[in-house]
Amino acid sequence: QVQLVESGGGSVQAGGSLRLSCAASTYIYVTYCMAWFRQAPGKEREMVALVAPRGGRTYSAGSVKGRFTISQDNAKNTVYLQMNSLKPEDTAIYYCAATSGSVVCPVPASAYKYWGQGTQVTVSS
Repeated sequence: QVQLVESGGGSVQAGGSLRLSCAASTYIYVTYCMAWFRQAPGKEREMVALVAPRGGRTYSAGSVKGRFTISQDNAKNTVYLQMNSLKPEDTAIYYCAATSGSVVCPVPASAYKYWGQGTQVTVSS
């Protein structure tokens, strides 16, 4: 069982930055794919970014590429999402998720077993 706790959400103006944190209850670096998803009102949950185990391959959705960066601190069992140049369309609840993996990590939300409670990000124009 992996418990995930997100923090760092809030309200910011367009062009601003936020850093989300996801603290895991167990050692995640070696065997877990870690991902950030988001869900805006009336829309499906979508992948934002993921990182493979052992600090491996990362993936970012096209809509955030070049603006968002996923990283992890294995000593703290924490995954981060640095969000720069935020846009109003980035407004959503952001969720941290984890699932067992190796080199290649899944993209669909249905493939992730563990989820955090979510943190709201609101970007005003």
